[in-house]
Amino acid sequence: MICCVSTSETPAHSPRRGFLLEAIVFTVGLGTLGAEIAAARLLAPWFGASTVVWANTIATVLVALSIGYALGGRWADRDPSIGGLSRIVLIASALLAAVPFVSDPFLRASVTAFDKLSLSTFVGSLVGVTVLVAVPLLLLGMVSPYAVRLKLDRVADTGKTAGRLSAIATVGSLVGTFSAALLLIPMVGTRRTFLVYALLLTLVALPGLRRRWVAVIVAVAIGALIALPAGTLKASSASQVIHEQETEYQYARVLQDSAGVRTLELNEGLAIHSIYRPGSYLTGMYYDSLLSLPYASDGFSRPDPKVAVLGNAAGTLARGIGHYVPQAQISGVEIDPVVTEIGRKYFDMSTPHLTTYADDARPWLRKHTERQDVIVIDAYRQPYIPFYLTTVEFFSLVKSRLAPGGVVAVNVGHPVDSPDLEKTLAATMRSVFGDEQVYRDPAEPTNTMLLGTTSAANPAAQLRGCNAPTELKPVVAETPARLQPALRGGRPYTDDVAPVEWLVDLSLADVASTAER
Repeated sequence: MICCVSTSETPAHSPRRGFLLEAIVFTVGLGTLGAEIAAARLLAPWFGASTVVWANTIATVLVALSIGYALGGRWADRDPSIGGLSRIVLIASALLAAVPFVSDPFLRASVTAFDKLSLSTFVGSLVGVTVLVAVPLLLLGMVSPYAVRLKLDRVADTGKTAGRLSAIATVGSLVGTFSAALLLIPMVGTRRTFLVYALLLTLVALPGLRRRWVAVIVAVAIGALIALPAGTLKASSASQVIHEQETEYQYARVLQDSAGVRTLELNEGLAIHSIYRPGSYLTGMYYDSLLSLPYASDGFSRPDPKVAVLGNAAGTLARGIGHYVPQAQISGVEIDPVVTEIGRKYFDMSTPHLTTYADDARPWLRKHTERQDVIVIDAYRQPYIPFYLTTVEFFSLVKSRLAPGGVVAVNVGHPVDSPDLEKTLAATMRSVFGDEQVYRDPAEPTNTMLLGTTSAANPAAQLRGCNAPTELKPVVAETPARLQPALRGGRPYTDDVAPVEWLVDLSLADVASTAER
């Protein structure tokens, strides 16, 4: 007598089995590349989005997948079943779903530890991405060779079968890349992006499992997590979070203290990117220096000077210029349109003659040929500084957009007693504006203003003789005493060679090391 035992395994060469394998391979490809994009996004608030961070992310993904390919082939030979493959996918989905919830405490602790150990962003981001996503991606890497083993009907079809599954996986990867970058991250945020991919992986694993109820429980749990409100991504002990949002470019939040002072924090929250003090246009911060330096321009004495603010953020500087020079024609260039809307809603960015542009600084300058009396560059933020805004080619473009006698003022944020970035930018600006046409204003220990001028007049003398509004006069009067020739010792950067990521990375590590000693 022959006894038949029912199992969840489908016949070896059934169309249903073939379709399921292809669906698994496609979804795994989608989830792998989607997770890679989301992982880089997850690291950006802590380590920046430089090429160094991206290199670490890509390298970790490739190593994890390579190990997964090797292990997947061996595992498939030991357990050539659709159930075995589905269990791997289910475990990977659960681990992927956990990433956004363990990332914040882990990365926060890691950044603190790395600072104490004087480790660089390179090491920090490498450890971060490895711990968070290496294991789930390794498991996902096991899927392709496993699926090839299960789908082979005969040896003669090996090439065709492997090629078809590779093509399906690649299409899935393309869908994952674009869905993460263009759809999920902008619309639902980084955390939910991980959860969406985890849910898809869980659902595609479900049909191949004996104990399908396990996958059902995992799917329900992930779905519930997706439905939960995002909540405050980073807590603040000093101020109340009145608004937070993950944009296409960054995480942004607005804080308000008991006196009604509002600040804009981006990503890591280590710096203030805009500030609003009720009833005041002075901030007591480096913005006040940027309100003073425009008076070194020959054209700023006119009633309606033209000013471009590259890196307008929520409009603190534009608001101040608009108040003290009411007829000034201000162009506020901010790459993130959400931040501009935050400025209008929370930072009183209502200057009558302010025109805002949602654009990157350099492309905007290239497209807008109108000459400016003053160009302010406040687009650098640690640890991420766009290399293309630090080069000879960029500052040559800036100079070409200045009216005769115009000036450019650059906010250079840096750690205390760490002048390397400032020296490099000063050398780059000198190569464009001339050896004696670049000055520095060390307004704050962590913020130095670099001034490049096309005027023949000495900027300190310009400032002393300017006709500033009464309220602003004390601030302007302090600036000439701080003004001095720019530091020397750096080398100019070009579009071809501009290792600003490494410069900033080593600078931060050096400061941490010095502080420890």
